[in-house]
Amino acid sequence: MTWKDNKNPQAGGAEFINETLAKRLVADGHEVILLVAGFQGGLAKEICDGYKIVRVGNRYTVYWLAYRYYQNNLLGWADIVIDEMNTMPFFCKYYVKEKNILLAYQLCREIWFYQMRFPMSLIGFILEPVYLWLLKDRYVITESESTKRDMQRYGFEEKKITVVPIGIVGPTLSETTNSEKFPCPTLLSLGSIRKMKRTLDQIGAFEIAKRHIPNLKLKIAGGIADDYGHKVMRRIGASVYAKDIEYLGYVDSAKRTELMQKSHLILVTSVKEGWGLIVTEANRQGTPAAVYDVDGLRDSVKAGETGMISSANTPQGLADVIVDILSDDEKYDQIRTGALQWSREFTVENCYSNFKQVIQRFQQV
Repeated sequence: MTWKDNKNPQAGGAEFINETLAKRLVADGHEVILLVAGFQGGLAKEICDGYKIVRVGNRYTVYWLAYRYYQNNLLGWADIVIDEMNTMPFFCKYYVKEKNILLAYQLCREIWFYQMRFPMSLIGFILEPVYLWLLKDRYVITESESTKRDMQRYGFEEKKITVVPIGIVGPTLSETTNSEKFPCPTLLSLGSIRKMKRTLDQIGAFEIAKRHIPNLKLKIAGGIADDYGHKVMRRIGASVYAKDIEYLGYVDSAKRTELMQKSHLILVTSVKEGWGLIVTEANRQGTPAAVYDVDGLRDSVKAGETGMISSANTPQGLADVIVDILSDDEKYDQIRTGALQWSREFTVENCYSNFKQVIQRFQQV
């Protein structure tokens, strides 16, 4: 049970990982149902790569309607029910008859104030520790040590939390024919433009860094999700360096890969991440990341080895590490090589193998 599937317009890294695992489970002879929220244009039921997707309600009603659907159609069907806590949990422990486990890529905490309007943001922030306390006896799968520590702070037992490193698909740099970078040093901002991603900070950092690297360019690729995106567009237009900032809008997977290959650095400034899938994907294309020092990103970047972590989560702090790495060719090449090598550890095969072991152990509890 989770509120989004990979076809949902708001889908991200978590949904990609979920359905990659679902495909592997089906290939191994298992049956998988994803019980998720509906969205405009989404079918109520469909089969994707062998697993079944059932969509009920919407972003807010899915929790109640998933319970109703389970009671009427799925009671006793599964061997294991996975309750994904993506903002809100489904509280499966209180009504499912099968064994159930919690999947938590990240906790929300400060994200509430970036993604929800007042007073819902404050209500969510206050309620999160309450529902975490209600679920603290659960076995948990997560993707980073940062989230594991977060869970422990709210009462979850360390021995019941297992970190399953992410897996990514697609070609690595060595499997591609064109690995040349853009002629000018280029920063990349990639992904849905939302307040919690702090794209405005990236533009600010670019402007500061450009004073030291005159031929620096910035490419921004990603759909506009809300009013924040329009604010970003206005900021681009008002920038003294507007001619060196290119907004590409939403890009398909081929263009996405090309941008990651040809850019010199990817910028990631989220308020919080479970891991930072985009960092590892860019590393796999031979591009290191410059990131803020927040949960998830401090897991996906080894500072000075595979990328750079800002000493201060400000445009000035980010600009400092951009200038540091792009002004030293030898250092950049070392970090780029380190990023590419480390990214090769994060395979779908390893991720699925670890996930399967956790499920098998849990079945014996």
